[in-house]
Amino acid sequence: MQSLIAKLQTAFAGNVGVSVGFLIVAALAAQILLIFFTSVRRVFYEREQQNLSRQRLQLLVKAAALKAKDAEQVKLQWNGYRKFRVARKVLECHDVYSFYLAPHDGKPLPAFKPGQYVTFQLDIPGRDKPVIRCYSLSDCHRKDYYRVTIKRACAPSDVPGVPHGCASSYFCDNVREGDILDVKAPGGNFCIDLAAKAAPVVLISGGVGITPMLSMAHAILESGDKRDVWFFFGARNRADHIQKETLERLAAEYDNFHLQICYSKPASEDTHGRDYHHSERVSVDLFKKVLPSNNFEFYICGPGAFMKSITDGLEEWGVPDNAVFFEAFGPATVKKAAAAPPTGETATATAVQITFSRSGKTATWKPSLGSLLDLADEHGIKIESGCRAGNCGTCLVAIKSGAVDYLTEHGADAESGSCLTCVCKPRTNLVLDA
Repeated sequence: MQSLIAKLQTAFAGNVGVSVGFLIVAALAAQILLIFFTSVRRVFYEREQQNLSRQRLQLLVKAAALKAKDAEQVKLQWNGYRKFRVARKVLECHDVYSFYLAPHDGKPLPAFKPGQYVTFQLDIPGRDKPVIRCYSLSDCHRKDYYRVTIKRACAPSDVPGVPHGCASSYFCDNVREGDILDVKAPGGNFCIDLAAKAAPVVLISGGVGITPMLSMAHAILESGDKRDVWFFFGARNRADHIQKETLERLAAEYDNFHLQICYSKPASEDTHGRDYHHSERVSVDLFKKVLPSNNFEFYICGPGAFMKSITDGLEEWGVPDNAVFFEAFGPATVKKAAAAPPTGETATATAVQITFSRSGKTATWKPSLGSLLDLADEHGIKIESGCRAGNCGTCLVAIKSGAVDYLTEHGADAESGSCLTCVCKPRTNLVLDA
């Protein structure tokens, strides 16, 4: 009996020893695993922190580079007029020339936003004072030149005795390679900001309104931006087709560039599919047939009637106002319905009297008429103008009595007691020195 008890005790002790040993081994294994996972986690955490630090550093370096670039661009800007040499003059098509402008001082040129324009001060023989005109830049930024493309503004055939546009004719007929011109720095708010969201765009133009669209298209495509760019251009026929070869090259080179050329009156030698895509005018009805949807940003430039037709059609199609951007060239404007006037003592009346003291005329202004310059044009009152966007200052007129409100932001300074007539409306009855 004692022998059996001894054997049981020995066996129990052995089992206990095995259990204790197992527990010790398991505890060691668990400790090793914990140490391993902790080490792995620490490694991943450290790598993540290193990546975050690297990203922060990259952002700081990028921000510093952008700040330095902005500072450099500010240094390159200039006030007033700067001398530019006409490096090249190229005939694009009938009565349309491109002028490549190199800085006479040889210094670098500041970048500009695609769609902006430059302002010229021209000493034209037979004019008693310099003529101020603004022309859109027709290429994206190049380091050694700016380019403008100018079409002769022909007199209307149904109004005898009216001369061709003096500034455009001067460029076409008189400006030569090697000539020196006075040019203001690029300006204007009709432009695409490439740093903003990359929304797909529709670029719409008629005639020489193509110039800012060329700048926008070049800038988007050459930046590597993959957004869809639909390019609608209207002309009578191939003889008026500005930058034809350039547009065809862009269409062949970039898959996201969709070229749509409209000829309103194709000539017998013009070939459908080679020279143009549609034998009709550019219209919103065409957009509905060609575009996959209306979910685009629309940029428009051309004659006034052309632009009014497009903007009205886009509104009917349900395109929101904040997705439609436009700029008229020459004397053309697009008159949008005016917002309700503010309440209170300074509210603009529905109709106010504008007296042009120098011309001896009085006219009634209503919100539907647009700016004071539009009113003057409508009544044959001559007010010199250039950009018609409040940036060149040419349309500045003294206010003899009354007050005005501005329709939009403006770049030119309007001294106290004067107004930029192209971008303002009357707040009260006005007497202008014009």
